[in-house]
Amino acid sequence: MYRVLGMMSGTSLDGLDLALCHLWKENGQWQFSIEKTKDITYEPVLREQLKNAIHLSEEAHETLHREYGVWLGKQAKDFIEEGQLEVDFIASHGHTSHHRPEDGITFQLGDGQQLANTSQHKVVCDFRTKDVGLGGQGAPLVPIGDKLLFHTYDFCLNLGGISNMSFEKDGERIAYDIGLANMPLNYITQKIGLDYDADGKMARTGSFNESLFNTLNDLEYYRLPYPKSTGYEWFIAEIAPLIEKSKVSEADLLHTFIHHNCQQVAIEVKKHAVKPKNKLFATGGGALNSFFTDTLREKLGPAIELAIPSKTLIAFKEALVFALMGVLRQEGKTNVLSSVTGAKKDSCSGEIFMPES
Repeated sequence: MYRVLGMMSGTSLDGLDLALCHLWKENGQWQFSIEKTKDITYEPVLREQLKNAIHLSEEAHETLHREYGVWLGKQAKDFIEEGQLEVDFIASHGHTSHHRPEDGITFQLGDGQQLANTSQHKVVCDFRTKDVGLGGQGAPLVPIGDKLLFHTYDFCLNLGGISNMSFEKDGERIAYDIGLANMPLNYITQKIGLDYDADGKMARTGSFNESLFNTLNDLEYYRLPYPKSTGYEWFIAEIAPLIEKSKVSEADLLHTFIHHNCQQVAIEVKKHAVKPKNKLFATGGGALNSFFTDTLREKLGPAIELAIPSKTLIAFKEALVFALMGVLRQEGKTNVLSSVTGAKKDSCSGEIFMPES
């Protein structure tokens, strides 16, 4: 049995997720338990540094990479010591500052050597670069976890900063980024001093704006074929300006964006649903927002059952999957699927760092 500390920082910039995961094989199938978790909200200064990392000079970016690696190491060390936890190694996603796979570029902040030195534990990190080098999107990565841990569901949906889903088609795993989820919602609430719209309460009070809804649905990204992935660059270039120039209230913006997000999810799920009844497994922060899930159920219709797991699994599924990816890297097994990313071949990805005394 592997005891792995999975660490995840997502595009929504709401904080760092830590999950001590136990992973083992039983009758040829991977099993898991999430033993202990912690969610650390970013201090405003750090959040702004990560948010604006894309604009930094090469030197300043490298400094942030090292400093964030030390910070991650300190969080891991405190988490392990406070809980007196036994950990075999740490699997860290880092925080994506650049993601332009079409240019062969992806970068996850959080220097693995600094993380290892500070935590005094072995670290597996940088899970995207190898795939991009093989011509892939380097994303999404979570589908390997969907395939090995959640294969009883027809579709696995993640509602993080962006929305992505995975499913089996013709004997292989397919996955791609659908589009938006929490990123625009958090962007809107932060303009009025709120980190996020708890349970979608403000969104629920808003009104539907058909003009904005149609403009969003007409974005070019939705017409692109998969494999495809997106991120903060797309949001800043195409979505943020729509929010900035909009004259409607924050509540109406939130309400309309959720309807748009759910519409796009429903379109993609229905496109690939082949059975009379299908089960859609939803995790990520959006699954904790009841207005989001109510709207999604309405758009999906009766043929697709929306399954919402425990709050722990909703919040820490990605940290769990990166723990699994670390285990697969240790075993030399495939942990990034070319059927998902469009790379030339499957790969066993991740760099390993040992603590230096």
